[in-house]
Amino acid sequence: MNGEIKLIAGNSNQILAQKISDYIKVELCDTEVARFSDDEIRVKINENIRGMDLFIIQSTNAPAENLLELLILLDAASRASARRITAVIPYFGYARQDRKDQPRVPITAKLVANLIAKAGANRVLTMDLHAAQIQGFFDIPADHLFSNPVFFDYFEKLNLENPVAISDIGTIKMVRAFAKKINAPLAVLDKRRPSPNHAEILNIIGEVKDKNAIIRDDMIDTGGTLTEAALALTKKGAKRIFACCTHPVLSGDSIKKIDKSLIEKIVLADTISTEDKKLSSKFEIVSVSDIFGEAILRIHNEESVSILFE
Repeated sequence: MNGEIKLIAGNSNQILAQKISDYIKVELCDTEVARFSDDEIRVKINENIRGMDLFIIQSTNAPAENLLELLILLDAASRASARRITAVIPYFGYARQDRKDQPRVPITAKLVANLIAKAGANRVLTMDLHAAQIQGFFDIPADHLFSNPVFFDYFEKLNLENPVAISDIGTIKMVRAFAKKINAPLAVLDKRRPSPNHAEILNIIGEVKDKNAIIRDDMIDTGGTLTEAALALTKKGAKRIFACCTHPVLSGDSIKKIDKSLIEKIVLADTISTEDKKLSSKFEIVSVSDIFGEAILRIHNEESVSILFE
């Protein structure tokens, strides 16, 4: 055991942080994360954390203040002599530029990984990265959790007849595991992106006619891919359309698009707070707090985290 366990919550997703706290039965540290009058972030940890095994819970979705807040919390914890600092990042933002696929573009995923390590993190715990290879961008240990178990539970209770799991090329490994668990075949969306945040479905590889389709994705941003996929699946003869997604970014008019779409129900994990999103009854939230809580306990006790992947 590596010192007493302590939890700190940033402002990005305090509801999830509290659920994790409840699971591991450790209260959140008394921490001030406020603003100066000019809106600069001001942080103060009001408890002694010297020699502690510290976990800082903060997603890095937009706005950029969430990322900056994490970095400042890491710096404060490092200067307060915590024994080990783990950055718990349910949603790792800035991950979509993960390679140099065009001239004069950054690799922001590597940049952010470097910033987190430089700010004082000794370890990172995250979930459903946009691309699995981002694990390798960290020069510190990184544990990559999967949200699939909470969606297994949801759809097993739904007991759909004749289901088919729908993936795109980028998420096929994650969706194959999901399809196997729910006893469903796999179909793949062949899509292209003519511009950022815009997708076109060119073809569907696999049989979806007369089946109940479950679109499984890691992230919903504008909702364009999702709604286009639902339309394409319906044209191919799918009976009912469901969707599940780990990271509900839900930017712009995405909620209105999904409400008007052919999707019957969309299940979202709570890696990003949706408190201010005004979601309709078409949306349902499931929590990944138990997965994070169990991983935190296992890291603290120097036990295997990989058992959570089975």
